[in-house]
Amino acid sequence: MALVNYSTKDGVAVLEMNNPPANSYTHDMLREFDDAILKARFDESVHVLVVRGVGEKFFCAGAHIDLLAKATLEYKRNFVLHGHETLVRLENTPKLVIAAVNGHATGGGLEIALSCDIRIGMAGSGKIGLPEANLGVLPGMGGTQRLTRVIGKGKAIEMMALASNVSMDDAKGLGILQHVWPAEGWWDKVMEYARQFVPPARASKSVGLIKRAAQSGSESSLAEGLAIEREVAQQAFESQDAAEGLKAFLEKRKPNFAGK
Repeated sequence: MALVNYSTKDGVAVLEMNNPPANSYTHDMLREFDDAILKARFDESVHVLVVRGVGEKFFCAGAHIDLLAKATLEYKRNFVLHGHETLVRLENTPKLVIAAVNGHATGGGLEIALSCDIRIGMAGSGKIGLPEANLGVLPGMGGTQRLTRVIGKGKAIEMMALASNVSMDDAKGLGILQHVWPAEGWWDKVMEYARQFVPPARASKSVGLIKRAAQSGSESSLAEGLAIEREVAQQAFESQDAAEGLKAFLEKRKPNFAGK
């Protein structure tokens, strides 16, 4: 059984974590997830990635606790390192990445979602949080860094220190989720949302460059960020889509983007 299901349709790659009942990840799942990220990166027909969990109860409940409880310290160190490398690869993928949070996203599950660009929750489907402090450990898959950057230091430290799990609506209020949509028709709406970033309707290369500028610039000084912006703006100007977009504007018609 595949631990990560991979499929593509209409320019969208779906990466589905598949380890019921809670979609908890092991090293084997991380390896498959990493492979799926790279597969989507290299597939020129893919313009958007959507990450979700199998079923309707769990997006992902984080690392498999039984496995970690029995593992050596050296194994745990390498496990965390591989997790960091995998999520950085997802975060730096030059294509839009959407987390379809279709159930509980706790611990490492939320850390996976935080490495995505846009997070969409299913109303009433589960809780969101980083409860590692209840186990005497801490969020080790980037949670201390990414949650802080998303909601601010004070709120993030309090949420992690209290091991708080919040509702989908509260997570949206904090800024963890960008959208929370009703359960009925939720997946169809997520895919419809994802497809709006696919050519010919959208210049996906431009979207990828916007992501790169925002992602890299947010970790830099303003001067460094502006330098990155100038670099990627030049790449955008040189693209086929820029030529098409400018021509379509002058001809007063809808552009027919190719994502190149």
